[in-house]
Amino acid sequence: MQFDLLVVGGGTANKVAAYAAEQGLDTALVEPGPLGGTCLNRGCNPTKMLIQYAEAANAVREADAFGVDAELHGVDFAGAVETVNAELGAIADGMHDSYESEPDLTLVEEYVEFVGDRTVVDDDGTEYSADRVVVAAGSRPLVPPIEGLDEVDYITSDEAIRLPALPDELVVLGGGYIAVELGYFFEAMGSAVTIVEMMDGLVPVEDDAVGEALTGIASERHEVHTGYRATHAEQADGRVALTAESEAGDELTVEGDELLVAAGRRPNTDTLAVEAGGIETDDRGFVVTDDQLRTSADGVWAMGDVADNGMFKHTGDYEARVAKRNVVDGDAVAADFSAVPHAIFTEPQAAAVGANEGDLQEAGRDYVVGRVDFADTAIGRAQAVDEGFVKVLAAPESRAILGCHVVAPEAASMIHEVSTAMRAGLDADDVAGAIHAHPSLPRVLEAAFGQV
Repeated sequence: MQFDLLVVGGGTANKVAAYAAEQGLDTALVEPGPLGGTCLNRGCNPTKMLIQYAEAANAVREADAFGVDAELHGVDFAGAVETVNAELGAIADGMHDSYESEPDLTLVEEYVEFVGDRTVVDDDGTEYSADRVVVAAGSRPLVPPIEGLDEVDYITSDEAIRLPALPDELVVLGGGYIAVELGYFFEAMGSAVTIVEMMDGLVPVEDDAVGEALTGIASERHEVHTGYRATHAEQADGRVALTAESEAGDELTVEGDELLVAAGRRPNTDTLAVEAGGIETDDRGFVVTDDQLRTSADGVWAMGDVADNGMFKHTGDYEARVAKRNVVDGDAVAADFSAVPHAIFTEPQAAAVGANEGDLQEAGRDYVVGRVDFADTAIGRAQAVDEGFVKVLAAPESRAILGCHVVAPEAASMIHEVSTAMRAGLDADDVAGAIHAHPSLPRVLEAAFGQV
């Protein structure tokens, strides 16, 4: 079957397919699972919706600190899971119905792989070709090669957000974003959580100050073992045991009712046989793209998790806007991935944009640091924050903003002031000189910028 445009992946790239069909292009959208991709069905949307339940439970637990006499009698875990997945499932179903009725859009609900230039084939042997192709097949949980793990009924984030019952004891393998967010959620809902991470701290890709803070906070809630690499897993009598070893040779074994493997994500390029389509990948399996999202294959673009431009929903949304113009409209827009913010939705939240201190040290760049802890300010709302800070990194001469890192209840919102300033070419003095509403938490951000 021949089309004008073939979009492989129905996550954020479904917007590109829909736009192309609206413009009159004969378009095929390949997606074997629910439309909406990882974010809508298995990732950020269900996770963050479930975390709202966790925050509500913790608000009751902590009400006494504000003189409110409240008591938490229980949490309807199964009800929360059912409600969240039903709401998101309805969105995916509605999207499917809408696209199915689009005259210039053909839904291909099959797994495919490349068999030639701009040509894929499904399991039934049907070929689909197009003048233009967008590869956006997403990613899946990474499962490390650990002895015995394939014989254990472990879960990944895909299953964790759909568990029918709350585990009494949950072991989490990994200490990145997914691990700490789901660890926080399950603990707040009533599970006893144990986290095992091979690096020396949680969220190791973050600035050291953020990693130290979140590791400390998590350690107050959970049993946390950092610096231990998992070596063996086994299951018996409904219990899962995970054995890990430190660099010094110390060994530990932790047990639980469920084992959540949250060791990161990997691109789905290996399931697509992209090499048959002349599409180059890097040594980690990500599709190599230029600044216009073009791949090494003529007439083929890539976006989303497979292209590794952040692996965030918000970068995927941005890429979709770029792809609409370049792939459909025939423009040559360069994507700008500078100053991309990200956030971790624990309690408190963490957020960052730009470089961390380790990045700058490795690059040999000169920088100055401004840091303000919330507890050290004269701002009423900030003093109510037990743990939190704003850390700013700037160039000493030009005053350019190099990075900003926040741990705070509203960090995910606060960071956008900095990302906007960086995108606009403003410097540290511009942020420090802006008038911030008192006594909002961004006043601490203003104070930290005033230190550099």
